[in-house]
Amino acid sequence: MTRFIPANAIKEMVGQVVGTSSWVEITQERVNKFAEATGDFQFIHVDPEKAKLTPFGGTIAHGFLTLSLIPLLTMESDCPRPEGIKMGVNYGGNRTRFLAPVRVGKRVRGHFKLLEMDEKRPGQWQQTMEITIEIEGEDKPALLCEWVSQFFV
Repeated sequence: MTRFIPANAIKEMVGQVVGTSSWVEITQERVNKFAEATGDFQFIHVDPEKAKLTPFGGTIAHGFLTLSLIPLLTMESDCPRPEGIKMGVNYGGNRTRFLAPVRVGKRVRGHFKLLEMDEKRPGQWQQTMEITIEIEGEDKPALLCEWVSQFFV
């Protein structure tokens, strides 16, 4: 799905929605593995029986799990990537808001709007993307953030 174009051509897309990912299902297995990796075993994530008694009606994904899907959703999208890319790294976030819980069994996808694309030094580009992670069938998105990445070409 990914398309490779010159970094200067990506810079010309600032202000535009540049991609949408395919849907990714949030399974209980994925949530449990994330709990194992992070040590966050709060019952709303890993205990379906206790979680049924909450306003969520069942287990939900960790907010940080949803955030950690950004690389996968980016790779599963039609977002342009710089030609000749040797490496990409996460640089950080300017803003992140967890707006709605993602119930286990739901699917999410990312929408990407390019906010900035600047060459910091020759061959090193910094990109700021507004990312909205949508929950299938729900009005409110799971997450909205400004994410900063650097690419080396």
